Parts: sequence; structure tokens; C-alpha cells
Amino acid sequence: MGAPNLPPQLPATPAAAGVAAAIAAVGWHPRARRVVSPNRDARPAGIAVELLVLHNISLPPGRFGGPGVEQLFTNRLDPAADPFYTEIAGLKVSAHFFLRRDGSLIQFVSCGERAWHAGVSRWRGREKCNDFSIGIEIEGTDERPYTARQYARLAGLIDALRAAYPGIAGIAAHSEIAPGRKTDPGPSFDWARLVAACKLPRAWRRI
Repeated sequence: MGAPNLPPQLPATPAAAGVAAAIAAVGWHPRARRVVSPNRDARPAGIAVELLVLHNISLPPGRFGGPGVEQLFTNRLDPAADPFYTEIAGLKVSAHFFLRRDGSLIQFVSCGERAWHAGVSRWRGREKCNDFSIGIEIEGTDERPYTARQYARLAGLIDALRAAYPGIAGIAAHSEIAPGRKTDPGPSFDWARLVAACKLPRAWRRI
């Protein structure tokens, strides 16, 4: 069911519009590296994308640039590679997008499908946020500042997703839809910077 009283959408830039057209047509970002995760399924019938969820992740924790995240999202994580991996090797999780520190973008799940990123969650009175959201994992930690390249690439991605899915009505931290259970993307994430870069309507940050 679509959200009522959606905020007006600003026109997309030509570059974002071209990317948005591709996403809307096939669900895949044409400028992201595609690595298909098995951890996905169909969205419930009739459910549109209405929410963007921002996460952070680094594997091993606090270390950047390695293959751990990609391995986790494709069920290929080696428990012997790091002591922490023994705790998470059996997880079946994914996100639609993973944004690295250098601004490079990987897509694991088509935007038309449901990625397994939010878990037990609630947004504006609705549960099961995976059903109607797109999950974006940002390489980082709750404490370390994110990079300028990440903010720039994230803003472009959000612009394209807004144009592809005009029903999107909000953007939330994982911690906001799963309070007490999750903390990401953490206090190190500059929401004011992102909102200004994307010119997001104030209503988008209502949880």
C-alpha cells in the first residue's frame, strides 16, 4: 500500500535520470559492480519501495577494503579467516548496495527483490521493513568518519533511487528502525551533510 501525502520529488539531474531509468527497468544500477547474493527473495505482491535504510559494516570489524563483506553476502565467508567470523559465518544476510570507502559501489540484490538487511524492524508503524525498503551498507564503523567519496556517491545513488521509485517517502538509519538492537550507521554519520547534498524533504527523516 502506497504511503499517503508523499513529499514532492525534485527533478533528477540528467546523469541520475539515466541511471534511474536503468534501475526502474531492470532493478540493477548500471554503474555498480554486480555480485548476486543468494540471500534474497520476492517482495510481497503489491508492495512498493517506500524506504531507504542506511547501515554500516566492516569485516573484520574496523578493517576496510577486504573481501569479507562480499563473502558474507554470498555465503562464502571462511570462519578460519578471522576469529570474529566464527560468530557470523552462518548468517544469511544481504543488502541491495555496498558502498566502499573509495566510493566504489557493489550491488548484490536487484531493487525489485527483497534483500535481507533490516531484520526485526519498524518504520512509521509498519513492521518487516525488508518488504518495502532498499538497504544500503556503507563501509565503516559507528565511530570513524565516513569519506567524502562515500557521501558523494551515496548522494548520487539516492538521487537515482528517488527518480526510479517516486514512492520513496523516507530514509532511516538501521538504528532508527531497530532501536536497542542496532546502532548503525552510528554517530559518525553526518545526516545534515547528506540531507543538504540530496535536498531531501524534511518529512523524509520522520521515523
